[in-house]
Parts: sequence; structure tokens; C-alpha cells
Amino acid sequence: MHPATPIDLTTWPRREHFAHYRRAVPCSYSMTVQLDATAFADFLSRSARKTYIAQIWAIASIVNRHDEFRMCLTESGAPAIWPVVHPAFTVFNPQRETFSCVWAEYNADFGAFHEAAAALLAEHSSAAEFFPQGELPANAFDVSSLPWASFTGFTLDIRDAWDHLAPIFTLGRYVRRGDQVELPLAVQIHHAAADGFHTARLVSELQELLAHPHWIDQ
Repeated sequence: MHPATPIDLTTWPRREHFAHYRRAVPCSYSMTVQLDATAFADFLSRSARKTYIAQIWAIASIVNRHDEFRMCLTESGAPAIWPVVHPAFTVFNPQRETFSCVWAEYNADFGAFHEAAAALLAEHSSAAEFFPQGELPANAFDVSSLPWASFTGFTLDIRDAWDHLAPIFTLGRYVRRGDQVELPLAVQIHHAAADGFHTARLVSELQELLAHPHWIDQ
């Protein structure tokens, strides 16, 4: 794992914002959106690729475009940027009615990522441990799925998580409205890492990726 690169605070435009939301008013915020997944769902219906893995990769690919979503803290508490972050995601065990958390290395090649993630989901579908692979890497971020229900709002109340700068994503069940398929997505963000502008850009770029899903079979 390559080390995170400390941010140069003398030139960083968000230096004051980071300090404010880390110390003076530490806070996170959540944003729930309904993504238009019509083309995405249609393409997957004609593909052998798995929907959940495609959703995870789409999120991870956008997260890895932007420094603000790859942030962490050094041992001294200074902000730093990972060169790459990897998705950690849930796999449900229906017999136990519990889930496990696994992770896969991010790969810009969706086909290679899909192969690795599919093997992980198959291997750990009956896992009893919360973390069957052991401790997650420091440069992991969380994606979870709630495929049994749709939602228009979703908030995680995380106690004393002011050092957790990585974004957290929650996916819901598809909703069909006429000819359109909507995918609920909740995004939890530490305000010290990113402002509303950055999260809106992430959502917009993710929407663009879902609208042009030909990458699924590449």
C-alpha cells in the first residue's frame, strides 16, 4: 500500500474550511438522491455482469477521480490524500440474517474488478465473521446495499467519528416510475473533507456514468 501524501496547507484552498469543520464545528452531512438508472439497468439485463458489482465499481471509479474523497489523516492529524482507495462492501448471509464486510482492490478495468469482486462475494456468501478477510486496509471506503427497500432519505448517526474522512455510500432498491428506473443513493460526507459542491459533482459524474453504461461489457 502506497502511503498517503500530506496536503500542502500553505497552498490548499480549503485549509480554513478543513480547520473549521474539524475543530470549531465538527460535522458530517448526508445527501440522498434518486439516480436515473434506466440505461444502466437495461444494459445489465442483457449482460452476464452482476448489478451490485457494477454499482460498486461505478462509485469507486468516481471516488478515485477526486482528492477530497480520498482524504485521510496523518498520525499528527494533518490532512493527506491516498493515491487510490478501495471499496469495502457488504455481502448478506440469508441463513444467519447477518452481513459480512469484504473489500476488493479498485481496478480501473471493470472486467478485472468484476472478476475479483464476484469471487469474493461467492467465497464469503456464507461467512459468519463480520470481516472474513481480516482488518480492512486503511485506504478503504464503505459501500452498503439495502436491496429490500427503496428510500428517499437515509442518515447514518456515527458517534465521535470526526477522524473518519472517507465517504460512505448506501444503495437502495430500484424504483420504477413509468419508463424510468431510479436508484436511491445516500452519501455520507465529513464536511472537513468535502463541501456540497464536491458531493454534487460526484453525484453528477456518477449519473453520467450510469447514463452511458457500455463500460459494463468492456
